[in-house]
Amino acid sequence: MNQPFDHTLTRRSFIKNTGRFAAVSALAGLALPNVHAAEDNTLQVVLIGCGGRGTGAAMNALSVNQGPVKLVAMADVFRDRLDSSYGALKGHPKAAQVDVPEDRKFIGFDAYQKAMDCLKPGDIVILTTPLAFRWVHFGYAIQKGLHVFMEKPLTADGPTSRRMLDLGKAASAKNLKVGVGLMSRHMRSMQELAARIQDGAIGNPILLRGYRMHGPGGSAFATKWPGQPTELLWQIRNFHSFIWASGGCFNDFYIHHVDHCCWMKNSWPVKAQALGARHYRNNPQGERCVDQNFDVYSVEYTFADGAKLIMDGRCINGCKQIYSSYAQGTKGNAIISSGGDCGAPSSLYLGRSPEPANLIWESQSHPGQDDPYQNEWNDLVDAIRNDRPYNEVERGVYASAVSSLGRMAAHTGQELTLEDFLKSDREYAPGVDQFKMDSPAPVLADANGIYPVPEPGIKVNAEY
Repeated sequence: MNQPFDHTLTRRSFIKNTGRFAAVSALAGLALPNVHAAEDNTLQVVLIGCGGRGTGAAMNALSVNQGPVKLVAMADVFRDRLDSSYGALKGHPKAAQVDVPEDRKFIGFDAYQKAMDCLKPGDIVILTTPLAFRWVHFGYAIQKGLHVFMEKPLTADGPTSRRMLDLGKAASAKNLKVGVGLMSRHMRSMQELAARIQDGAIGNPILLRGYRMHGPGGSAFATKWPGQPTELLWQIRNFHSFIWASGGCFNDFYIHHVDHCCWMKNSWPVKAQALGARHYRNNPQGERCVDQNFDVYSVEYTFADGAKLIMDGRCINGCKQIYSSYAQGTKGNAIISSGGDCGAPSSLYLGRSPEPANLIWESQSHPGQDDPYQNEWNDLVDAIRNDRPYNEVERGVYASAVSSLGRMAAHTGQELTLEDFLKSDREYAPGVDQFKMDSPAPVLADANGIYPVPEPGIKVNAEY
């Protein structure tokens, strides 16, 4: 990225400027025709990455309310994951829209190309592999003229963040619609809350707080590599455990709170300092873990105007569980998510305390629109059907970069700026576009099966 980060950029300016970018040099040689849905009005979809989130996204795609959608191909590096996903989809109420015979089920690191080759320009690809592969798959989708839905987070380091920003501009230049799975932005109650906060309902937001504190979860608690399959494939299967594959649990678990708190503030923070530690690192079965995550994180982000965002995360059994987010302004306060990543109701209060007597607004149910996962798909397909500008890449990259900034500040023990993070040259999975089934993993265990871990204050220039 040649230009310094503009700290005044906001979500509104992102939306205003979506679709106005010029094609980037990496894809300048490609033709740039407009693309639209198939003439028979059926949007064909392929799924790249058949884990739980990918399967859920495919189900949402099949359930859109704007014309017919059909799933026609699937791809993964694990056959069992693909088969499990296919079985779940065939049990879905929209199973008649799943048309994936054996010759359109693809396995391997080149499977994404084979699946996307089944589509024609104007169709949709779902990208839900670990984030390390996102820029590779997104670039190919743009070449093929495909609309895209891709899961968060998008990046874990500076080089891939810059690459994805460029690819996002290339997608807009080809009039491709791109959704990113930060579903809080499609939660109708949060949309109403953001509009009220940005219209001054609580004054200037000066403190935002996010909490995701619960027991061990996901694949963030890997034990020793058993020797098979390959170390690379084992790390992909346990992707939450490795920074190169997922950004670790901080990025994958906490990004929703980071994103929607920044949305309420209507800007991105400029720097971060943080705490974090490994206390136990045991999985739910009590086995010692060898991954790269901390058990606890506490990140203090600072915005350009001095306002703060505190993001606390914990993955330890037996502790108080808190999973919600809040905003304090100069005139009042808000409950952003009352439970989970974007749980309704959202609410506004006078003063500093969210007591019932101080309540001035509370979100109501939106019949047929209370599922943010389905909303983000309905919004994407509506943009495709009606040829409206729609590109969430820039926001998705900055949400990912801000999450990575907090993680890196905790892992190094240093205060870091977002601008310096985005300019960084360290890439955690170089050559990921050349991976094969027998390629070495980007990070290797020592003789005892232990992976390099962050050591704040000792490893200050790198996370491990």
